[in-house]
Formats: sequence, structure tokens, C-alpha cells
Amino acid sequence: MNETASPRARAEIDLAAVRANVRALRARASGAQLMAVVKSDAYGHGAVPCARAAIEAGATWLGTATPQEALALRAAGIGGRVMCWLWTPGGPWRDAIEADIDVSVSGLWALTEVVAAATEAGIPARVQLKADTGLGRNGCQPADWPELISAARAAEAAGTLRITGLWSHFACADEPGHPSIAAQLNVFRDMLAYAEKAGAEPEVRHIANSPATLTVPESHFDLVRAGIAVYGISPSPELGTPADFGLRPVMTLAASIALVKQVPPGHGVSYGHHYTTSAETTLALVPVGYADGIPRHASGRGPVLVDGRIRTVAGRVAMDQFVVDLEGDTPEPGTEAVLFGPGDRGEPSAQDWAVAADTIAYEIVTRIGARVPRVYRDAATTTRSTAR
Repeated sequence: MNETASPRARAEIDLAAVRANVRALRARASGAQLMAVVKSDAYGHGAVPCARAAIEAGATWLGTATPQEALALRAAGIGGRVMCWLWTPGGPWRDAIEADIDVSVSGLWALTEVVAAATEAGIPARVQLKADTGLGRNGCQPADWPELISAARAAEAAGTLRITGLWSHFACADEPGHPSIAAQLNVFRDMLAYAEKAGAEPEVRHIANSPATLTVPESHFDLVRAGIAVYGISPSPELGTPADFGLRPVMTLAASIALVKQVPPGHGVSYGHHYTTSAETTLALVPVGYADGIPRHASGRGPVLVDGRIRTVAGRVAMDQFVVDLEGDTPEPGTEAVLFGPGDRGEPSAQDWAVAADTIAYEIVTRIGARVPRVYRDAATTTRSTAR
């Protein structure tokens, strides 16, 4: 991207903020190691640059959902410990094993495929066994745990794998005091004890996600997995703002105003005319829409900073554009419209957009699409930019 040109839209990614957030989370981790979760292209922020920044700040593990995401980190030259956990039958087990990636196993079918792949590769697989302690998604149920542990230990004795981790995931850690938190911890401790009594000697035991890292210190064990908090977003507004936890939002989403025009009273705006001007006014065209990840559910409610004032999306968000009512102000085309950012200039936050769209801030940043270039800012280096 030519940095001297005025782009249609851009997502500025502050890598210094990534590093600062990782340091702040490590300080809360009670001496545990920290895994920076970079799944879904680092929640929309760019997996490779954010992974590197997190490692520079002391993250000792990286986490991804899919094996393809983990393999992409290796292809980019990123070393160290990487774990991936969302597998389906026939997945690239051998590729992951040969790339020294920790793979997660939740049931016997996966263990069987791992053992076969490790045998073909001639390399012991690094395997983390996942326990379903109450979330009800992936993971092995307590009733099936003894069978999985027995099979994994047999494979370990045969030299085809190493049990490198035992782990689980919370259902309601973003709701402080929820009874399921203590209940899941008790189940996890029991399942750990069973596995270790059977001879498992994991390198790491982990259950804490971002909210648990921030508020449930007894859940930290050997490793915490920080996802959304790495990117400076509170995992739940009820827990506090990013600033309350010493975090800084990493992404700023902005666009260049494409058109400013005067319209008469009673003029309909965008599809369906769900907004009609009440008086003579000026309208600005913001050239991003739901194809770029701007939620259509925020139609009529999404906040935008234009020319020093907060405006609101007027009418429906369309595929490529939306309109704001400037109430007579007349900024020049090319003026910046800031949808969200850290708030330094009074701009809205990703959480403000989440409220407008009846969703969570995770979705707001993760859904920003590939048409929006990521521009990487780093106080420690020269500015560089890239499009995904």
C-alpha cells in the first residue's frame, strides 16, 4: 500500500500495545507462563506480527484453533512452543508433528490418528489431553477420561507420543462468582490427579482464559491462555474496562470520508429509508460496510468520530458504505472517520460498537475483513504497513 495515498479504510495495529498488554497479563499470571492466543488471524489483528510482538514481550507459548493457523506460524519462521486444538478426522497430524506443534486430543479417534501419524513420521507427537470439565464443547468427559489416559500412556510407553499438557476451558469465567467456575476447577483438579497418578508428567496444566487470568488467580496453574486481552479488549465489560486492567486497545479502525453533500429535510437515507432527515443537513459517506465487517445490526446506532464529534450511522449499513448525518458540518472529502480505537481522541471503542450491534467486542474486531489493510505501528521501529 502506498502510505502517501489516502486509503479507503485501514485498521491500524499498535504492536507496542500488544507488547505492553502481554507484560501486564504476565504480571497478573501469578508466576505462570503465558500463551498468547493468535487464532482467527490474532482476532483480526494479524497473526504473524502479533505473535512476534507477544514473544518479544515474554509470551512463551502461542495458541491457535486450527492446525492450518499453527502451520502458518511455522511457515513464517516463528519458533517456540505452539499449540492448536481444533481438529477433525483426517487433519494434517503428520505436518503438525513434523513442525513440532503441540496437538490437542479430546477422544480416542484423535489419539488413534495421532499415533498413526507419529509412527509414519518416526517422531513422537507432542500431545495435550483436553478435559471437558463442564463447558460441554470439545474435551473428554470425566467418565471417558480413564480410557483416554490409559491409551495415551500406552502410546507414550511405546514412544509414539509425549503427554505435554493437560488442559480445559471455562464456561463462565467472564461472570465473576458464577458457581460453575469453582465447580470446573474441582473437576479439573480431580482429572489432573487421575492422569498424574496414572503416570502422566505434563509440562503444563492450564484452564485459565483471559477473564480467568484477570480475576481467578487460583486457576493459573502452570500456564494461562490470554486471547482477547492481548489485544487490549476487556473480556467482559462487567469485569472492568481495558484501562482497569492496565490494557490498551490495539486496533484503530478508520476510513476516509468519500463524499459530503447537503440534502433537504425529509430526505431518506440508505436502503429502506429507516432514517429520514428532520431538517436541511449535510450527509457524509463512509466507504466501509458489512463486506468489510461493519455489523449491519449496528444500523442507526453505530458511533463514528468525524471532525471532532461523535456521529451515529444514519439508516442501514450497506455492503460497502454507510452514511452519517453531520448536522450541517462540512468537512472536506478525505477527512478521517474513526469507527473505534483506544479513545485517545475521544473516538468510540470496539465495545461501543458491540453495544450498538448487540454482540461482544470479540466479534467486532475479529470480523474486520481482508479488504481493510492492516497498518502496523510500532514505537520501537519504523512504521510499516501491509494488507492481508
